[in-house]
Amino acid sequence: MINKKIGVLLLFALLVSFGAKAQRATSMRINEVLVVNEDNFVDDYGKRHAWIELFNGSAGSVNIAGCFLTNDKNDPKKYPIPKGDVLTIIPPRQHTLFWADGEPNRGTFHVNFTLDPSKENYIALYDADGKTLIDEIVIPASQKADISYGRTLDGQGEWSTLAKVTPSTNNVTLDSNEKIENFKENDSWGIGMTLTAMAVVFSGLFLLFIIFKQIGKFSIAASKRNARKAAGAAVVADNAGQESGEIFAAIGAALYEMSDDNHDIEHTVLTIRKVQRSYSPWSSKIYGLREVPKK
Repeated sequence: MINKKIGVLLLFALLVSFGAKAQRATSMRINEVLVVNEDNFVDDYGKRHAWIELFNGSAGSVNIAGCFLTNDKNDPKKYPIPKGDVLTIIPPRQHTLFWADGEPNRGTFHVNFTLDPSKENYIALYDADGKTLIDEIVIPASQKADISYGRTLDGQGEWSTLAKVTPSTNNVTLDSNEKIENFKENDSWGIGMTLTAMAVVFSGLFLLFIIFKQIGKFSIAASKRNARKAAGAAVVADNAGQESGEIFAAIGAALYEMSDDNHDIEHTVLTIRKVQRSYSPWSSKIYGLREVPKK
């Protein structure tokens, strides 16, 4: 029992640790960078500048407030991401853009440095302690205008030149379904898909048949048990009142003894008899209301 409780506690602690890790900024990744922005995405002021895209690869929201962005290895705390802005909370599997325009007074997402297209650009993201490196990348020199440099898959994979610039969205857009394409190529008539669908349906029906059959067996068994219990109770009820003759004889003797002692002393019994009269004193002429005077 104790070992079981310890195992449950360890599992709970492990889940909590995973959840806590998912909420930390260490799950953030530098995902895409555009160095030369001539005819691309504009900021909230309608201006075009270089931008840096971050991606939250965890299953929970991450608050990057207090973290640092820099383009200098010797100055990891170059741009502290301001606190108190709700937009610094990045939902799971979502992106956010920082504008490398050198004008941090324009808002939270405008850093205090710029990117130079004529040379390599170092970009790094540090945790709130200013020492823990979360992610870094070196952008090759001579980047072309409106062509970004990013990961082949969001938050992971190798870096390469992206002909299709994707600010604040997925680096790779899946326009087709690989499984459907395989079906089209290998089963143009749809026979395989039909057989697969029928197999799935009949398998489900068979499982339902087994389940309902077992439920029926359990129900029948329960009904039989209830019937046996009811039959036992009926037998007990039928036998009720069929006591032996000795019991009734004893009861009768007791009642007789009790009733035989009621009138042993006859003079204590008061008998009232009704007296019959043939006349009424109110209508008799022998009675009067007053005496007649004598002469």
